[in-house]
Parts: sequence; C-alpha cells; structure tokens
Amino acid sequence: MLSTVIWIVSAMLAAALVMNLVRLLRGPDLSDRILALDTLYINSIGLILLFGLYRGTTLYFEAAMLIAMLGFVSTAALCKYLLRGDIIE
Repeated sequence: MLSTVIWIVSAMLAAALVMNLVRLLRGPDLSDRILALDTLYINSIGLILLFGLYRGTTLYFEAAMLIAMLGFVSTAALCKYLLRGDIIE
C-alpha cells in the first residue's frame, strides 16, 4: 500500500516539476522566475524525501536538508540582488 502511494505522489511531484520548469522558462517577469525556481527546489526536496522513504534509508533525508539550506540562501541572495542590485554591501 505504501509503495503504491509513494509512486502516485512521485508522479504528482514530477508533474509539478515539469510545470515549474515551464514557468521558469516562460516566466514573464524576473520575480516569477525566482518564485518558480524556489518552488522547483521545494518539489525536488519532496521527491528526494519520497525516494528516501521508498529505499528506507536516512541518507536521502540529509541530502534533502542540504538542498533546503542551499535553496534558502540562494533565494534570499537572488531577492536581495533583485531589490538592491548588489548582494554584498
């Protein structure tokens, strides 16, 4: 039962990743592209966590935590660059 649910949710997350990629490429504004990139890494974290549940190992959870930290920092840096034009003051 759990394996079936994991496959269904993985397919849904894969569809969400494709839609995010389309928004990233076709976004009319830079802020839309940043938001699509932010959502893209959040969905990839979900996919990695599902794969970790499927495999039954904790190594993927640590990788997802690392991606979450890097994604947060990169989103904050991109937003700061968008607002001020410079990352380091």
